Amino acid sequence: MREFFFLAIANHLPRLSFFDRIRYLFLKGAGVKISGKCMIWEGLTIRPIGGAANIEIGRGTFVNTGVRFGVPIDKVTIGEDVQIGPRVMFETASHGLEYVPGVGRGTSTKPIVVEDQVWIGGGAIIGQGVTIGRGAVVAAGAVVVENVAAQTVVGGVPARLIRQVNENGSD
Repeated sequence: MREFFFLAIANHLPRLSFFDRIRYLFLKGAGVKISGKCMIWEGLTIRPIGGAANIEIGRGTFVNTGVRFGVPIDKVTIGEDVQIGPRVMFETASHGLEYVPGVGRGTSTKPIVVEDQVWIGGGAIIGQGVTIGRGAVVAAGAVVVENVAAQTVVGGVPARLIRQVNENGSD
């Protein structure tokens, strides 16, 4: 009930700069583990209700609009100073390819880890079991189903290495 109450408030605060800077406090009240000040531009979609405790967000992280967390069992851990674009999806659950009559496709879950200083472009989908290394960049619209090495740029469907990024951010 507590998650539902605080998540409803966070998700219905007006889109004003003041509320964008304090929205994280209401998400903390809902059970999301947030380690410091964050900028969250809009409420989060968290599925299922009760999954807020499976989300950890580090200090200094920016979360754009329309971000979804599918966290029925395993966690999504986001490091510090991460930039998350609009409509990014973190999906810790998936289904099998084989259909078994009377049973269905089954479900599997694995955690997702996003290390510090990562930039995830708008519309990207981060699949179960993925770790995105420190300083990596995920291009807009990418579907990430394998781990991403630190200081790299990946993009595409499925995401593939595009290039390396220098430690100081220059090319």
